[in-house]
Amino acid sequence: MNILILGAGYAGLAATTNLAGRLRRRDDVRITLVNAEERFTERLRLHMTAAGRATAELSIPELLKDSRVRFVRGRVTGLADGVASVDGEPLPYDKLVFALGSAVEAPDHTYTLNSWTEARALPQRLTGPVVVCGSGLTGVEAAAEIAEAHPGVPVTLIGREAPGASMSVKARAHLTAALTRLGVRVLSGVTVDKVLPDSVVLDDGTPVPSDYTLWTAGVQASPLAARAGFTVDDHGRIVTDESLRSVSHPDVYAVGDAAHIRQRYGVMHGTCQGGMPTGVHAAMSIARELDGKRPKRFRFGYFHMPVSLGRGDAVVQFTRPDDSPRRAYLSGRAAVRYKETVTASPWPTFRRMLRMPRSASFWTHGGRYTR
Repeated sequence: MNILILGAGYAGLAATTNLAGRLRRRDDVRITLVNAEERFTERLRLHMTAAGRATAELSIPELLKDSRVRFVRGRVTGLADGVASVDGEPLPYDKLVFALGSAVEAPDHTYTLNSWTEARALPQRLTGPVVVCGSGLTGVEAAAEIAEAHPGVPVTLIGREAPGASMSVKARAHLTAALTRLGVRVLSGVTVDKVLPDSVVLDDGTPVPSDYTLWTAGVQASPLAARAGFTVDDHGRIVTDESLRSVSHPDVYAVGDAAHIRQRYGVMHGTCQGGMPTGVHAAMSIARELDGKRPKRFRFGYFHMPVSLGRGDAVVQFTRPDDSPRRAYLSGRAAVRYKETVTASPWPTFRRMLRMPRSASFWTHGGRYTR
């Protein structure tokens, strides 16, 4: 049995380490993980990288060195029934976990946070105005981090919605006050018409000076699945059944940002919070199939919305399972400690899953996943 996992982000590594732990005594199973880089990208810290902050170098081969997982560094260039092409090399599979994630489709003259390398490309010494396009949580974190790390550099945050629009009134007020304190200019209710080398032009024709434009809006999944004939949604995500199997290719599990996963409250949106449980569920399901059992239904509820506001401040909005805000929230130093605990937790969790007993189940209780 050849199990192939494409992508080593949060969801892909969760699937890999969970499978490796569960199946480490199965001599008839071979697990292969494919990723473009040996470094694990902590997407939750990419706003820090963009601002010039140092982050840990986490090696995927080092993590897997004592396991039986084969790691292949390369880019997936093609996918057909039972075979994936990685830089021209065919890799056959019996079960596939598709975890290639998503990326921002950015116009010319912009920087992105699609990877550590791209985030690192933003100059470490900023000498002119910065514009962050996209007022979602990624854009907010990036704008706050850059403004704090580069005092005196004008930072503008542009978006269709006000920052923190999905938060409660009090949590949103703290976020807004933090951006004001850091000197971030916020332009909400507007869209970008075009990006030029020295400015961003709004939809009403207004130019906003920008020497460095960071684009965080408009996420799209890898086009590989659509090219291979999978049933996908408008964002290129593989449409799954209730157990995370592709509705068109039942030997393929889709996880994380690459998957269109419907729950009772709607379609899940891509986060580490939801991505890792999908990887764990795919691993559990494959293990069940190897035992001749049917995969179980995947159920997930959101729990929180942690947002960094520089190194010394943060806000954590606690949520209902459908991601709507509760009244409870944290702010200031308590939120910083909470956010850092969440951000740092995946790597030691991967290590624990490699050593776990076969019967263990992470983040599960009665079939429901939480973080």
